[in-house]
Amino acid sequence: MTTPSTSSSEGIPLDADSSSEGKRSDTDKWARKVSALKLGPMPSGALNLNVQGKQPVSPLQGFGSMWQKTYRVRLKGVKVLPTGVIKVWKEHFPEFWPKGNRFYGPLTGIAPGEVGLINMALPGGAPLSTGVMVMYADEESFTFMTPQGHMFAGWITFSAYEEDERAVAQVQVLIRANDPIYELGFRLGAARSEDHFWQHTLRSLAAYFGLEEAQVETQAICVDRKLQWSQAKNVWHNAGVRTTLYLMTTPMRAPLRWMRKRSRPTT
Repeated sequence: MTTPSTSSSEGIPLDADSSSEGKRSDTDKWARKVSALKLGPMPSGALNLNVQGKQPVSPLQGFGSMWQKTYRVRLKGVKVLPTGVIKVWKEHFPEFWPKGNRFYGPLTGIAPGEVGLINMALPGGAPLSTGVMVMYADEESFTFMTPQGHMFAGWITFSAYEEDERAVAQVQVLIRANDPIYELGFRLGAARSEDHFWQHTLRSLAAYFGLEEAQVETQAICVDRKLQWSQAKNVWHNAGVRTTLYLMTTPMRAPLRWMRKRSRPTT
């Protein structure tokens, strides 16, 4: 699967538009077009912020320069089909992430239209609660679309294919930093952190199949260097800022809740 095409006028994945139903044979592989994300029940320990009600956003709706980055690992000597790689990847998705980063997937698994919650630390240690929507999923690939407030506006595609009689696992992102704060962080080092994140993920996936210290190839292409100042307003949804403020004010909210509870009339 390749990175999805977009509408030049609206920045919405054409392939995700339900108006195309009946014209495609893979309609059931795509999420229906939605205006706001709906997150299902999450574990009690998860920090559930900045997902419910947020709009999914394409790269055309972000602020920073647009990048396409491709990370791949060749599973040398491993007898596994691409479909086998994707099956394992879907079932163990959070286990391949670097420690300290959590992905709470939907109970129904990685399937079109489902929404997952992310709890992680930004470079520098700032906490972040955000999420992703599964935009596409089949036996050989699946694609996440990010929501408002996420570090990036764009798509992340996980795929596997066969080359020279061996399976290759790949992560490909097409993204812009969502707002000016994220773009500044991206230029000051977050881009390298993003690389390390997906390189670690692919090495962990390779280790699952018995390959220790597998080499991960990385390719970065700047598709569009210009900044989209018309999208600077995205900073209002910045999930990093909102998560930090939420955690800073937590001690003040407990007394307020207690006072409101005490003030309610008894029946």
